[in-house]
Amino acid sequence: MSSFSDIRPYNDEEVRPVLDNLLRDKELLSLLADLQLGRWCYLIPKILSRALVRRYLKKLLKTVQDVRGFQTVVEGYMDRMIDDKTSHFTVTGLDQLETDKAFLFMSNHRDIALDPAFTNYALYHNDRDTARNAIGDNLLAKPFVSDLMRLNKSFIVNRSARGPRQILAAYRNLSAYIRHSITEDGASIWLAQREGRAKDGVDKTEPAIIKMLSMGRDKETESFERYFQALNLVPVAISYEWDPCDGVKAAELYQREHQGPYEKSEHEDIVSIGLGISGQKGHVHVSFGTPLGKNLGSPEKTALEIDRQIVENYYLHPTNYFAYYQLYQCWPDPTQLGETEAFVPEQYSDLATEFRTRISAMPKDHQQYALAIYANAIVSKLNLLEQSQ
Repeated sequence: MSSFSDIRPYNDEEVRPVLDNLLRDKELLSLLADLQLGRWCYLIPKILSRALVRRYLKKLLKTVQDVRGFQTVVEGYMDRMIDDKTSHFTVTGLDQLETDKAFLFMSNHRDIALDPAFTNYALYHNDRDTARNAIGDNLLAKPFVSDLMRLNKSFIVNRSARGPRQILAAYRNLSAYIRHSITEDGASIWLAQREGRAKDGVDKTEPAIIKMLSMGRDKETESFERYFQALNLVPVAISYEWDPCDGVKAAELYQREHQGPYEKSEHEDIVSIGLGISGQKGHVHVSFGTPLGKNLGSPEKTALEIDRQIVENYYLHPTNYFAYYQLYQCWPDPTQLGETEAFVPEQYSDLATEFRTRISAMPKDHQQYALAIYANAIVSKLNLLEQSQ
């Protein structure tokens, strides 16, 4: 594992020393003090507010000695977030996966932090080991952020590499680590199907991700298909009834189409993480697919099979139907979408009013883009049906 020391999550024996260092990190303690104390932080000297936060954290983390212990603390916060910010949380498909295997869970990507968090929450509450999660180094500007993520079983994707040789070396190392984690450590991996969120609501796998994964293959002794079967790649579809970042995404999509290239602000991703966590999400559903089988053959074919499962297993919410109707002035036929029950709009009149109010509160030029974020889940299902006929 020494070759992966700069990207891998922390091991159990590293947890306590890292936590002790974090408890002495003035920048982290100041940030947490500002978040916890609100306007009171301006009335209390910094040195005192940091001391108060440090005292609280020291008590909270006193018994944490390993990764499991740290994740138990995180799970408590997830419980409270789910209670406060979701109407309910459901899972399907996980009971069909073997309990004694490690998997490469590749999910659609709608929220920076919550996609892997909800996947792991589903695993944790079904007596499964949580997965190691990929996180781009662009989100780890501060050392304490990197430490916190690596304590929580995150590994680092080096997106800041420059130059062909450096990029190739980073990708080869990442591919080797993912394979090592699954086949040697017996530890599952969570990975998004694309770099960057599907801000338009269209879930498509980037073949480049599959090509990166295949860099760990010995081409002389191992076929492409056998290599991916060893990784136990399982597509995962995550759906949110409400997207807390829908207005921000719609504004960006409008700017890209009408005003040219979009430049992120310095802390935009961090703001999006905050919005995703603090915003209301309604019903959240995580659907686990089945391990990829035979007849893969190429990165492109593999990507198509991942897309098929994600689109097919994507759980549709009433907000998807409302958006589709507002865009196309007709209701989709649920039987064409693979749904077993008819969608009856009259049963959701209050929710429909809430949805229209939410969309109409956005700038008029942005509304079509916001509607598409929700409606494209249905469009993708209809396109999949058309392709299969």
